[in-house]
Amino acid sequence: MSDKILIVDDEKEIADLIEVYLKNENYVVYKFYTAGEALECIRSTELDLAVLDVMMPDISGFDLCQRIREQYTYPVIMLTARDGETDKITGLTFGADDYITKPFRPLELVARVKAQLRRYKRYNPAYLESGAGDLIVHSGLTINVKTHECFLDDSPLSLTPTEFSILRILLERRGCVVSAEELFHEIWQDEYYSKSNNTITVHIRHLREKMKDTIENPKYIRTIWGVGYKIET
Repeated sequence: MSDKILIVDDEKEIADLIEVYLKNENYVVYKFYTAGEALECIRSTELDLAVLDVMMPDISGFDLCQRIREQYTYPVIMLTARDGETDKITGLTFGADDYITKPFRPLELVARVKAQLRRYKRYNPAYLESGAGDLIVHSGLTINVKTHECFLDDSPLSLTPTEFSILRILLERRGCVVSAEELFHEIWQDEYYSKSNNTITVHIRHLREKMKDTIENPKYIRTIWGVGYKIET
């Protein structure tokens, strides 16, 4: 069955271009030029990924992403026309998994979509065999890789797919330092990382907030300055 992708962008030429490239990859595309029109599709359709423009006339991409995150965990990629850190950090704060700055190369967008879908399918229970799954347990923290569930002291943690992936990698390699570049490449599996990219930093901060962890006195995620991140054994 083909993956279902939502595109929301008020710039018709861009939305149409994305649609052509994604359909060429045999994805099922639901395209809308306003966020308001997309809301009904979000409510009624089992989507696998969303591509949202930040600047739209009715509802911003940030608000639309937040509404998606209230109910769904599928990946969200934000499109921003500004090459500023504010839009990128804001998008990640609202639960986006990735962002691309306009103008962009369509093939880069397709690569990002494929990377997000690979990761989502790998850890989403809808794509996995039923069963108890593989558990990783550490200091009151439990994650089930197969069911994509995470618990802290028996209370559920609501994590985005990217946050879950980061935590899983750090737990699987606990005792070892994992660099931001390693995390980026393992999660997105592409070559678009640069040292100025703060995507991982923002997701780590959100993880800490949800886990009530602190950078000054961490119980779980420790920052090794200039090197990466580590969960102690």
